[in-house]
Amino acid sequence: MHIRKYDFDYSRRHFIERTARGLGGAGVLGALWPQICRAGDAAGAYPDELLDIETYTKGRVKVGDVIDADNAILVQDLLDPIIYQEIIQDRRKIFIQPAEQAIETMYPPYFLDATLANQGQATFDETGNVRTRDGQPWTGGLPFPQVDDANQAIANITLSWGRHDRALYATPAVTIDAEGTQKYEYDWVWAEQQCAGLVHPDAPGPYLPGHEDLARLQAIWFTWTPEIRGHAFLSHWHYDQREIPELWGYLPNFKRVRRFPANQRFEPYMPGMNLYLSDAWASGDPMLTWGNWKIIYRGPFLGSSHYQWTPDNENWRPPLVGGNQGQSYFYVGKSLIPEVIVFEGEPVGFPTAPVSKRRIYLDVRNMGAGMAVTYDRAGEMAKGFEGGGGQALADGHELRTSDGRPEWSWWWAISHDIKRNNVTRFHHARECRGGWESALDPDLDLVNQYMTQQALRRLGI
Repeated sequence: MHIRKYDFDYSRRHFIERTARGLGGAGVLGALWPQICRAGDAAGAYPDELLDIETYTKGRVKVGDVIDADNAILVQDLLDPIIYQEIIQDRRKIFIQPAEQAIETMYPPYFLDATLANQGQATFDETGNVRTRDGQPWTGGLPFPQVDDANQAIANITLSWGRHDRALYATPAVTIDAEGTQKYEYDWVWAEQQCAGLVHPDAPGPYLPGHEDLARLQAIWFTWTPEIRGHAFLSHWHYDQREIPELWGYLPNFKRVRRFPANQRFEPYMPGMNLYLSDAWASGDPMLTWGNWKIIYRGPFLGSSHYQWTPDNENWRPPLVGGNQGQSYFYVGKSLIPEVIVFEGEPVGFPTAPVSKRRIYLDVRNMGAGMAVTYDRAGEMAKGFEGGGGQALADGHELRTSDGRPEWSWWWAISHDIKRNNVTRFHHARECRGGWESALDPDLDLVNQYMTQQALRRLGI
């Protein structure tokens, strides 16, 4: 008889104990990040039961299986409550993909390079901001690849959203109502420019010249439908995470740029959308305007961390499934993540916020947020914000960096208002209406072209 020393019960006890004692780090058989640096993958830090879905479920679920309302109970402990509800009540389906532990598949290449090069150099200053050990703004990559507490976890996902120095995301989106009917349709371009923590080899250094006091610049402009085409918004994020970003918007009806209230973070960009400023990347507000961060759970999870790019599909859109007309959700795959950190915080800087807390599910291998659940002021679940990402490699298609390595990005997101049962789904597309195309680290001056008040006016014409 083969006796397993590290069975599921051992892993479960290990996670419960570390959470209860407030211990940091990740891994079961050993510390995760040293294992990653030594071997280039995460497998050695976990027992077999956390690396293979068939072993974990004792043969009841295997790679290739479809999870629906009839069998979702088999993986309920691996799902957040919103996805489980979508499957049971709203005909959503997901399918099981192979697990992947190679660390190079979980990051944009240059961001991974910087994470490895700069590990051990991050600390918090007296204000709670991330600094290098010599007191400078962060220089790139994950500041805390081996998380010890929830403050480090939120820093990892706030300081660099898309994990590229600059990016343009062409983004088609629709909102589906409770009856499964498409109520709104929007296309937009989302642009990001990092100002601190630049990692591309062609960057002038770790900081964008002339913007050393900023963390990032971010702009969004709508290209469809005709009624909202030309609306554009620009946000300047201060490096000091206690300060709320400055926000400007161009309104075509008034043909002028208007400055918006700094704390207007919990309202939709456009009517019918479930996407708010606060939602972006599960960390849409400066991390120090939220507080009381704490880790509440560690354990395995089903997440969309790999194989999420669908280049054979029209404009890269994943297939659709669920809802009353089969159009509400993306039909996507999920694989077994051996360990997530579930942590939550409260919007302490927004006394009139309509939310009480946000709970984030973070893959410890790359510190990527696969799900964020927002709770209303009464403490009830109000909204789920789910995303999937991975390398741009699929069925003979590929996107590569300037030095030839596979690119990595987010590929789709689902924002579900469960109070009204409205779903806004959007994806990283090849292009969107208006003639815009996606680009990762393009050789463009994003700042002057898209990220000034004058640029907002040009985009609105």
